[in-house]
Amino acid sequence: MSEAPSDRGTALPRVVAIDGAAGSGKSTLAKSLAEALDLPYVNTGLMYRALAAAALRAGVAPDDERGLLELLRALRFIVRVEPPGELEIEGFGPPELTSVEVESTVSLVASHPVVRMHMRKEQRGLGEAHGAVMEGRDIASVVFADAPVKLYLLARPAERAARRAAERQGERDAIGRELEVRDERDARINPHEPTADAVVIDTSDRRPAETLEAALAAIRDRAPGLLP
Repeated sequence: MSEAPSDRGTALPRVVAIDGAAGSGKSTLAKSLAEALDLPYVNTGLMYRALAAAALRAGVAPDDERGLLELLRALRFIVRVEPPGELEIEGFGPPELTSVEVESTVSLVASHPVVRMHMRKEQRGLGEAHGAVMEGRDIASVVFADAPVKLYLLARPAERAARRAAERQGERDAIGRELEVRDERDARINPHEPTADAVVIDTSDRRPAETLEAALAAIRDRAPGLLP
């Protein structure tokens, strides 16, 4: 479980919520934005990936809601704050969390309402503790619907596939097909749509530095108090 408290205050949380499709540049932006704002970076997708990896280790089927819930209760999510760091999940590292097996099951693992409810509680606690730049599904719409800044990234499918291929040293066409399948699966569970108050940024033709500047401009406009 997380190391963060969950008592809510009356002030707006020091959270920037980022959503968008896979390959739209969420992680790249979130990391650089967290550094610019001196805030922890929380990739909530890794939390679901850790649960999928735990299920694979334990032989728990991705449609076994009760079994998944037991595994979830044993996971420990940690965010370093001095200096601000990234989300860590005890016992799990990047190679396992980005494996083909995890990639193929994470959407199904994340589809269970009870699992999502528990994850949302963990995510809320992590963000409330010390603030965060937090990316992932449900963050802007549910977990931090009160976030002072919400960013929604989009990009052309071909650009998304190219980025993922570069990240994972894969073949672009194959990864493009995987993204299409994932988009269709995600759309049935939790459609990709920006909230009404989100700032939408098309990253298709933007370099990472340009996307960061667009995000900082939104923060200067909507929540300048987040700036260091």
